[in-house]
Amino acid sequence: MAAWYAVRIVVELSMKPVLSICAAVALLAAAALPAQGQLAGHGGPVRSIAISADGRYVLSGSFDTAAIRWSLAAGSAEQVLRFHADAVNSVAFLKDGRMATAGADAKIALWTAGRQQPDEVFEGHTAPIVALAVSPDGATLASAAWDGTARLWPLASGEKRALEGHAQNVNGVAFTPDGKSLISVGYDLTVRIWPLPDGTPDIITLPAPLNAVAVAPDGEIIAGGADGKVRFLAPGSKDVAEVQAGTTPIIALAVSPDGNRVAAGGIGGTVNLIDRKTRSLAGALVGPGLPVWSVAFTPDGATLLTGGADAAIRRWNAQTGNPVGAPQPGAPGDPLAAYAGDHGAEVFRACVACHTLSEKDGPRAGPTLAGLFGRKIASLPGYRFSDALKAMNIVWTPETVAQLFEVGPNAYTPGTKMPEQRIGSPEDRKALTDFLARATAK
Repeated sequence: MAAWYAVRIVVELSMKPVLSICAAVALLAAAALPAQGQLAGHGGPVRSIAISADGRYVLSGSFDTAAIRWSLAAGSAEQVLRFHADAVNSVAFLKDGRMATAGADAKIALWTAGRQQPDEVFEGHTAPIVALAVSPDGATLASAAWDGTARLWPLASGEKRALEGHAQNVNGVAFTPDGKSLISVGYDLTVRIWPLPDGTPDIITLPAPLNAVAVAPDGEIIAGGADGKVRFLAPGSKDVAEVQAGTTPIIALAVSPDGNRVAAGGIGGTVNLIDRKTRSLAGALVGPGLPVWSVAFTPDGATLLTGGADAAIRRWNAQTGNPVGAPQPGAPGDPLAAYAGDHGAEVFRACVACHTLSEKDGPRAGPTLAGLFGRKIASLPGYRFSDALKAMNIVWTPETVAQLFEVGPNAYTPGTKMPEQRIGSPEDRKALTDFLARATAK
């Protein structure tokens, strides 16, 4: 049961942290770091990574609502981009050297390096945007959002276009190498191949919800599923090959520039390297064991960058899987290690990507739960809650938390950004609230 709603959390996570770190502090702290194996400066999980075509710069987006442009050679931040009112879920470098950022606020911002405000803002989506792609000719930006649509945004002139048809969240988009099609994948199990500039899409239905998509240089479509599998679809064929790349949902994909390898990151913290020719696992990256939200190869294919829930961008040798640069800090311990064997803790495990249990750990994507019971909803200082939650009179008790997960957040707390999830078993709900009473008491 817990694994089921963990999948929902992975696919629909978009809660908004308000962290004390400001843009200037983030920039100074990151710029002070020597060139090393990781880039640290974000105040929350790193949701997305892009690398410039010349391999000199990295652009990252985070749940802390900021994007950072980094010098990869120096290992330091050069600019913090602050515009979005919510998590920055996707970033991209444009062909002309500019940058694009997209957020859970349903907006896309276009930036010129060094400028403090966006050059242009695209609006049209009505729900969080979670993926961006740039056409091979650089003329068009594509986006995927949880409003069930993908959209095409001409960067110079032309008609904007909404691609409708997915029945649920659209989680990924990618252009084919020839630029003649756009691929979209969604939680509705479908891969859709949209002919450009217009036309009816081919639809391929797969066995699991899809969280990410990439396209190899030869046009093969690669999709990452909530069942931990990576699936390969040959151009013009309905045949599907698959590789089991983990036991938890795949949420990030990247293909090496030569097309030989695929990196698949999952919520369980594993990044597996897949040999496309043999359809087999070729290695794994051993990191801190926290969700990996983003992966990207450098243009020469020698290095793989990953971004995850520890707020760091890590560098790896793409062939050996070994860390690059200075030794990585010690992996943080399991935050639930002290509760081994506690059934309520295992039910809560799906929530640790969003919430901490103690004040000293502060917020993640969601507020800390320290001192939860007896607290009025949306009253925790230092965290930005929606106006809808602030208007409610709910006080958190074992009974109200149990009801939240019995009927689901959308029904119990309309207007919340909390992922939709339910716990069907009364025994599991009781185990969870008993655990929270012990673990969050001040």
